[in-house]
Amino acid sequence: MIRPSKSMAVFGIAACSSLITASLPSEAQQPCEVQQPTAVFTIKHVSGNPTLTLDTSAKVWKNAVFQMMYKDCSRDIEYKNLTTEIRSFWTDTNLYLLFKCPYTVLNLFLPPNNREPHVGLWDRDVVEMFLGYDWTNIRHYREFEIAPTGDWIDLAIDLDQKSYDHSWRSGWHTLARIDEAHRVWYAAAQIPLASVSPEPVHDGTQWRMNLYRIDGLGADPQRHFLCWQPTCVRNRDPNHVPEHFGRLVFTK
Repeated sequence: MIRPSKSMAVFGIAACSSLITASLPSEAQQPCEVQQPTAVFTIKHVSGNPTLTLDTSAKVWKNAVFQMMYKDCSRDIEYKNLTTEIRSFWTDTNLYLLFKCPYTVLNLFLPPNNREPHVGLWDRDVVEMFLGYDWTNIRHYREFEIAPTGDWIDLAIDLDQKSYDHSWRSGWHTLARIDEAHRVWYAAAQIPLASVSPEPVHDGTQWRMNLYRIDGLGADPQRHFLCWQPTCVRNRDPNHVPEHFGRLVFTK
């Protein structure tokens, strides 16, 4: 979810101003167009419920399918230096996701507070997962966010009622860490399937999904808004565009 940015807390060493300026999208760059069919992420089933880990060498992550995210949400821009790897699998009860996020400079809320949801987390660096099971009422879905510090929030979204319910809790588990030496941060999520869908998930189930990453310093026009499935809208929030979501496909 996007809200107007407030004051910034910066982690690490900032890139020089010329490098930051060079990476910013300009108004001259053209809006993108949504290509049909939209993106599909087909994930495999894993037995049991593996312990959530950020260890990319763990067997469950090494065997998991992955996709890359590097496109701007609404303009025809690619942020190759921010190419984000996303791995995922599912069990009978949970959806697992792992994000690997290279960075230049981090924009964080400090000190971190992982004990409770952080409203406004979208004003800093964050990865976001939007998930909806209902193909009829597509404007109802769930939102999950994790920051490099491990701060988090989960929300129930109802666009028809303009409701972004901060009090809703999914019962999910999250992890995050920052690798300063390699300038990469990681986030992992274990999301109960039942928190998204009251209907059982089985081989062939499809959810509506989009994945996002918000990166960089400054006000929103200067930040980088990456979408797994670009939503290609102008003059509105580029994230909450369920009619342009992709698909998450569960297979065994």
